[in-house]
Amino acid sequence: MEVKVLGSGCANCRNTVALVEQVAAARGVAIRLTKVEDMKDIAALGVMSTPGVVIDGRVVHAGGVPSREKVQGWFDAPPA
Repeated sequence: MEVKVLGSGCANCRNTVALVEQVAAARGVAIRLTKVEDMKDIAALGVMSTPGVVIDGRVVHAGGVPSREKVQGWFDAPPA
């Protein structure tokens, strides 16, 4: 599963990275996590509020740190 966390590297972005890594590890889901910090690349994905999360090419979250429950849902039922 390819996961991208979009953001400038702010505290909320770092917290999102940590949360995604923790939940994936707890669920036993192998992920390739990439941080995208270039605002042009982030805007090209249609995300205007960071942090954002993209899973397998699909934006699943934008704006603020997602809840643990939301992240767990991504790994319980991967986006179609």
